[in-house]
Amino acid sequence: MRTSPCLGLLALALLSACTPAAAPDAAAPASPAPPAAADAPVARDVVTVAEAFLTPMTPDDNIDSPASWTTPEGQVWLIATAKATDKLVVYDGQTGAKLREVGRLGTAPGQFDRPNGIAVVDDLVLIVERDNHRVQVLQLPDFTPLGVFGADQLRKPYGLWVNKQGNGYDVYVTDSYDAGEDAQGNDVLPPLAELDKRVRRYALSVQGGNAQATLTASIGDTTAAGALRVVESIWGDPANDRLLIAEEDETYANEVKVYSLEGTFSGTTFGRDAFKAQAEGVMLRTCGKDGWWITTEQGKQRSVFHLFDRHSLKHVGAFQGNTVANTDGIWSMQAPSARFPHGALYAVHDDQGVAAFDWASIARQLSLPLECGQ
Repeated sequence: MRTSPCLGLLALALLSACTPAAAPDAAAPASPAPPAAADAPVARDVVTVAEAFLTPMTPDDNIDSPASWTTPEGQVWLIATAKATDKLVVYDGQTGAKLREVGRLGTAPGQFDRPNGIAVVDDLVLIVERDNHRVQVLQLPDFTPLGVFGADQLRKPYGLWVNKQGNGYDVYVTDSYDAGEDAQGNDVLPPLAELDKRVRRYALSVQGGNAQATLTASIGDTTAAGALRVVESIWGDPANDRLLIAEEDETYANEVKVYSLEGTFSGTTFGRDAFKAQAEGVMLRTCGKDGWWITTEQGKQRSVFHLFDRHSLKHVGAFQGNTVANTDGIWSMQAPSARFPHGALYAVHDDQGVAAFDWASIARQLSLPLECGQ
């Protein structure tokens, strides 16, 4: 979670933290008009889906984001970043049992300083380290360090999305740098004109056990409608040339902004009428050529997960668990496993651990098809 800037609002300062506005539209600037919204007003109809499991809870770790990987033997590893203890925690992705820990505080290969975002692609795991200002690439199954990149450009990175491109990868990294702090210790948002580097895109190649990356683009609209004020979660849809970025500045709006993969703001946002708390994790669950965007409303008492149509971005439905709350990162495992034949959704619970939802249970509750065309 990236704490949204309070911007000196005395009313908010009386609270223990910056809390979401009661009516998201009231937080939007009166001028200029907000960008086109993809969703009509959403009726609050949230179904409950029981968690398949919760991992052991370890509050001292401050768990942020999960990702999964299936070993050649068919075991599912659920890998999560631990911000406070500067390591990765590996769970069994089918039972939740803790398997091992990886890394410790430091700047050397295989060490971390506030690891935050995580992504797995092929046999690579990429970790965003906020306080080392870099992305580290490790190779599975041994978590062998292959290299780091981004330290010359990244200032306060949080999240990432990886798009496989032939023999290489495009890596999009969100960078929520600020302009210092105010008298209350809150981050100060830079002027809109300085938000043109909120996302950095790198071309990554891995050869001979070495990972090397080159900066290829800096992304960020500087208009009031398209600016990325506070950013962390990001995911893309190459088939539809879309890059979705969650807006976490609750003093502005709880919504998701839609960019192109080249970094142009599309003029479209969605979620403002659905989210009642901070917009957080976002991922795409495909279903043949169709599918659903899975987004997170980070409620302190209970997280709500909203699904939007892949193409139209219309609201499809929403669900919550019996327990999961205050969710930062999520990860959609679409590949089948013995425990989850139709895949699973993993969601962080209250900075302490990770919960799993069986996708079949989600689909059943929201009347979604389980079998998808190719």
